[in-house]
Amino acid sequence: MSEFDFDLFVIGAGSGGVRASRIAAGLGARVAVAEDRYMGGTCVNVGCVPKKLFVYGSHFAEDFEDARGYGWTVGNAEFDWRTLRDNKTREIERLNGIYRNMLKGAGVNLLEGRARIVDNHRVAVDGQQYTAERILIATGGWPFVPDFPGNQHVISSNEIFYLDQFPKDVLVVGGGYIAVEFAGILSGLGANTRLIYRGELFLRGFDQEVRDVLKEEMGERDNLELCFNTNVVAIEQQTDGRLQVELTSGESLLVDQVLYATGRVPHTHDLGLETVDVELTAKGAIKVDNNFQTSEPSIYAVGDVIDRMQLTPVALAEGMALARHLYGGQTIAMDYDNIATAVFSQPNIGTVGLSEEQALERYGKLRIYTSRFRHMKHTLSGRQEKTFMKLVVDDASDRVVGCHMVGSDAGEIIQGIAIAIKAGATKATFDGTIGIHPTAAEEFVTMREAARTVGG
Repeated sequence: MSEFDFDLFVIGAGSGGVRASRIAAGLGARVAVAEDRYMGGTCVNVGCVPKKLFVYGSHFAEDFEDARGYGWTVGNAEFDWRTLRDNKTREIERLNGIYRNMLKGAGVNLLEGRARIVDNHRVAVDGQQYTAERILIATGGWPFVPDFPGNQHVISSNEIFYLDQFPKDVLVVGGGYIAVEFAGILSGLGANTRLIYRGELFLRGFDQEVRDVLKEEMGERDNLELCFNTNVVAIEQQTDGRLQVELTSGESLLVDQVLYATGRVPHTHDLGLETVDVELTAKGAIKVDNNFQTSEPSIYAVGDVIDRMQLTPVALAEGMALARHLYGGQTIAMDYDNIATAVFSQPNIGTVGLSEEQALERYGKLRIYTSRFRHMKHTLSGRQEKTFMKLVVDDASDRVVGCHMVGSDAGEIIQGIAIAIKAGATKATFDGTIGIHPTAAEEFVTMREAARTVGG
């Protein structure tokens, strides 16, 4: 009989925690999961899933407009925020139930309450203590809002999904994918939207050419304004509830809402880490080794809380790899290279592999292939939006080391191409692949002439 109540105690029922719990339980471990907020974590509740539903909803205004070019007469269309909000919430509640049933079906003990670490083998949940041979921290990330006068009046991506009223005028602050996505969502749903970012250009770390193209395309939207090298100085709430925002540019704005999307930080607050020897990075992330083990041997961590790559599929892979390592004897071999990702901006970004800038540092001489064209759909709709595609090729090996797209369904298209990139496809492989016609995706296998050669 084990001296512990559980073999594995998981704190956090998000993507990484749920996957690790189910796999470990399936391998015979006695597992408990504690969650004090919502089943499925950020992705299901205030992240990927509701955001994508909002992205779908925000496209209909353009779809109705585009339909005219195809012979459809569309009547007066009206948007009702509460319908979208409440239908989204019902879907999230359905998914919450699915996650709860998945855990119980796998034989995992679900404890719905706040968990705090007592020592290296004990966890307390709402005053009740449990012992465990191993503890897994999978508490994810949390929106970061900087300190400035009036910051109590802003909302984050946690609250945007549940607003009582849809804002007519909104300010989005930030330059990451969340800020860019919500700027598109809010403007698409009809809000007069301004996105401000303190830097030169949003989406730092992405391919520079991709960033430039997205800036140009987003800048064409009628009710969306992009402002760079700008930040908030102070916010003051008016008697009517609106917010007066003072900017570093000297401008003063009056808006209904201010959405701060200035990054996410590891969610380790009030977790009890001060009671154990778990080392943190300078940014507050939990330090782990290649086996996701912390400096406290009995404590592990996966997902956004370790801040390697803040992506749901990465957390899932980490949780599965850890469970199979601990209870299946498998070696952990996480590979963070060539992980495809998408930004559900409007238009979308899809990317896998290295940016041109990263590839130049690593390989020296590159061939760059690009194409920018008007999507076939828009030849009749009249919309001026353009699609952009880019291949980054290592000149010495002919291997495609980066693939990028800005345009409709970019994420769907790049997912398939990611398999080829992961497998080490060369430009000759792309050239020898026959495209599907007529599609936008076929452009990736018909770009014959390099736009330029760099480095070397």
